[in-house]
Amino acid sequence: MDYFIIAAILVFISAIFGFINVRFLKLPNTIGLMLITIVFTLAVFAMSYVDDTLLNAERYIIRQIDFKTVLLAIMLSFLLFAGALHTNFEQLKVQRWPILAFSTVGVLVSTFLVGTLLLYILQLFGLEVNFIYCLLFGSLISPTDPIAVLGILKKAGAPKKLEAKIVGESLFNDGVGVVVFLTNLNWLLQVPGKLNLSPF
Repeated sequence: MDYFIIAAILVFISAIFGFINVRFLKLPNTIGLMLITIVFTLAVFAMSYVDDTLLNAERYIIRQIDFKTVLLAIMLSFLLFAGALHTNFEQLKVQRWPILAFSTVGVLVSTFLVGTLLLYILQLFGLEVNFIYCLLFGSLISPTDPIAVLGILKKAGAPKKLEAKIVGESLFNDGVGVVVFLTNLNWLLQVPGKLNLSPF
């Protein structure tokens, strides 16, 4: 399937979800779209027990996407650009040390905590998963979205200093998250037989 067709399908679905949120849920866009997407995904999985046509179609579309190229080479640059457009660089300079700490140490700590928590949750369900996979997941979700954060802060009327810290951290943590993720991935690929199930 052509990339333009895939993009058109995704844009169409996003527009439908956005309309549902604005017309019925009336939640902040980032929260509403995430909620609708989760419900839609669960509905697709539930429907697959009766008719798996839609699920197979989605799997086919996903297999056509080179996520490394799409996420790292295309989407990440747009996200960073959009976040930079809304950044107050004067406040960024003033708050540079908290931003530096949050975007580096904060991402590393969050990656480890999320990975450890996921490992033990999976073990509760009897799923034995190597810790490095949990760290990969942690490094994926630890960086916050600058657009989502900025929208929520403006609606909440947060102080400018707090807004500068969080938006600045959101702007830089994507790069740190990419480095942490690729480091874990390369380590996983190099030593596939030497992985430990425990983080300690």
